[in-house]
Amino acid sequence: MPLPPFLSSLDKNDPEFAKAIEKVYSSAMGSGALEQKTKLLIALAIDALHGANLGVENISNQLRNMGVTDEEIAEAIRIAYFASGNSILSSYFSAFKK
Repeated sequence: MPLPPFLSSLDKNDPEFAKAIEKVYSSAMGSGALEQKTKLLIALAIDALHGANLGVENISNQLRNMGVTDEEIAEAIRIAYFASGNSILSSYFSAFKK
């Protein structure tokens, strides 16, 4: 599976490293137990969590081209927000231990 466009320059700058990254990319995003839509929704949520706006934009467009609705995209991002916010709640409760 070739590297996605945002990683294509890696091959020019460091071909050996690009091959290693391509293996990881293929392992994660290639055929497997999860369907492509699910994999992209997970990647979208993680990019949103990390503030990778360009990734969120690109993956959202890929998902829309697959027929994914804006509601599904929004839900995936809400899940990322909820999951990341739980660690803050854990810290919150630590402030009130007696």
